[in-house]
Amino acid sequence: MSITTAPGSMTSEEIARLSREHTFFSWSVQGAVDPISIDRAEGVYLYTPEGKRILDFNSQLMSVNIGHGDRRVIDAITAQAMKLQYVQPAFATEIRARLGAKLAEILPGDMDKVFFTLGGAEAVENAIKLARHSTGRYKILARYRSYHGATFGAMTLTGDPRRWPNEPGLVGVVRYPDTHRWGEAEPRPVAESLQGLEDVVRYEGPSTIAAIFLETIVGTNGILIPPDGYIQGVREICDRHGILMVADEVMAGFGRTGKWFAIDHWGVTPDLMTMAKGLTSSYLPLGAVAMTHRVAAKFDGMYYSGGLTYSSHPVSLAAALATIGVYEEDGLIENAARLDPVMREHHRRLAAKHPSVGATRNLGLFGILDLVRSRDPWTPLTPFNGTSDEMKAIGKFFRDNGLYTMVPNNSIHTNPPLCITEEQLAEGFEIIDRALDIADQAVTG
Repeated sequence: MSITTAPGSMTSEEIARLSREHTFFSWSVQGAVDPISIDRAEGVYLYTPEGKRILDFNSQLMSVNIGHGDRRVIDAITAQAMKLQYVQPAFATEIRARLGAKLAEILPGDMDKVFFTLGGAEAVENAIKLARHSTGRYKILARYRSYHGATFGAMTLTGDPRRWPNEPGLVGVVRYPDTHRWGEAEPRPVAESLQGLEDVVRYEGPSTIAAIFLETIVGTNGILIPPDGYIQGVREICDRHGILMVADEVMAGFGRTGKWFAIDHWGVTPDLMTMAKGLTSSYLPLGAVAMTHRVAAKFDGMYYSGGLTYSSHPVSLAAALATIGVYEEDGLIENAARLDPVMREHHRRLAAKHPSVGATRNLGLFGILDLVRSRDPWTPLTPFNGTSDEMKAIGKFFRDNGLYTMVPNNSIHTNPPLCITEEQLAEGFEIIDRALDIADQAVTG
């Protein structure tokens, strides 16, 4: 059947039908896909072809940090595309020089060099290679409650159940204890978590371990904020054993927590740091691996066996430099810090009102609500790696009432764009407030 509709004239139903028929969706049972059709977006709102407005309360995939439709980034993309669209990565360009220098200004400590990739997963892949090449060791330590990406190595590092269908994976990946266990309201004591890591290092042999990977703040697996002292403790263990510390800041970076990078809250400089998402606010694909001067210097006389056709793509780099400019010009990182207590108060109010809210967490505009059937004993609203009728109903309520956010397992994510106002934040929490009536019906005892 030929498609004769002119651009911009298709209905939501037509867009969804043709997309289901001819494109393959990620993380989905293809026969059950029921996508929302989006025509345009502006600020914190998405719009369907029929004009229905949807509040984006998750910044899509915790990535559209500056909000949708910013003309400064769009104009920078256009200008670069008019001037130079692509050269292979062995060439140098002005936009590459300028962005690298700018990133060196805002990165932690002495991280002064970056390798540009296509996105977060490729950044993790190259961080694995950089760690192994620079240390001569092969083992990589990672946690269970983690997500690092869907490519081969990144998926092996990922600890959550999305890894299971993709195994066996990369050789040499070893798990170490999480700071937060599934089904518990509070993190483990810092000393206990660090001792668990120390034990794994001891049993695996420090001389065999290239790197310890961790999401500075765990993202899709629960917005798990490490207790004070944990990040510093991991740094000390790495230093003592000559192991590289790799911070995955793909979700937590670029202002999400009220600082440029989440690790800045603890005053620690990792050896390698992966970035993406907020780097361009997802206006174009781009990722990066930042490295300290010491790690970068290892390759001054050593060949790096890694590369990508689209590494340092000029148009994506232009989007990134313009995006960083928006963070600075609009004070978006400061806005995330200012709204930190505002979000926390919304969380507190909902927890006081709704017995189904068992725990809440946020740092800046990186937040979550955990729902329970019972607070004592602590009983999540869903089984591990599962859902429930109540969570499905909450997801439908959000869709029907113009709110988009993630509702994995027993959680509701609250990760809006950093340009959100207090009034728009309240708008989102008002919808969540009404949806929680559904979860309250499941509370026992």
